[in-house]
Amino acid sequence: MPTRVIAVANQKGGVGKTTTAVNLAACLAAAGKSVLLFDLDPQANATSGVGLEKIEGASAYRVLLGEGALLDKIKSTAYERLSVIPSEVDLCAADLELSRLENYLQRLALALQPVIAGGQFEVVLVDCPPSLGILTLNAFAACDGILVPLQCEYYALEGISMMNRVLGQLRAAGVNPRLDIFGVVMTMFDGRTKLCNEVVGEVRNQLGAKVFETVIPRTTKLAEAPSFGQPIIQYDKYSAGSAAYELLAQEFLARLES
Repeated sequence: MPTRVIAVANQKGGVGKTTTAVNLAACLAAAGKSVLLFDLDPQANATSGVGLEKIEGASAYRVLLGEGALLDKIKSTAYERLSVIPSEVDLCAADLELSRLENYLQRLALALQPVIAGGQFEVVLVDCPPSLGILTLNAFAACDGILVPLQCEYYALEGISMMNRVLGQLRAAGVNPRLDIFGVVMTMFDGRTKLCNEVVGEVRNQLGAKVFETVIPRTTKLAEAPSFGQPIIQYDKYSAGSAAYELLAQEFLARLES
């Protein structure tokens, strides 16, 4: 399978974006795929979520400015077949610095070319910042599709309409003609509440086949795992959260291969 780059993005924070990026990456690796988790969020929660420290100079910041190679930023993790490009606080300056450069929306795509050409990874998951700033737009310009985590709440669909407008603008401008939403995953689902079931029904009604069948439950174990620097399949393999992300990984792979 050729390397596929998927951006995990939602401009709204607190929707399970990084939780999904970390746990999906870990489950894909456990399923036998070679995975690169690219932490593009200055908060660096995906980095700590797989047990790595936030180290000054370890992020892709300098590479995006044209200094050095992204291949040199790749770090191994404690998990077989899962590698990471870490983040740290210096990425906070990237939006400002990149805006001054030529081809500022294509910096990540250019940096990723040697990684893709090397064929070491089957899947690159990019954990984007919770905004539609220049870092996120760079991820959109470089990716084959966008995975959107949506929290089971009434305002869930508002963000999708805004994102679709941005994607249309990027396609029309020739930044990434193939850009589209790869899939939508519903997160923080509580089947006991009428609200969650109504929201999932409405999202499926509006977005149809874009929405994954798997929903991610709201569980204490999923919330605890990042503080131990472990994906859920390592922290509590037999939990409901682990089972959900393993099912999501299977659905994800089926979509990639189709």
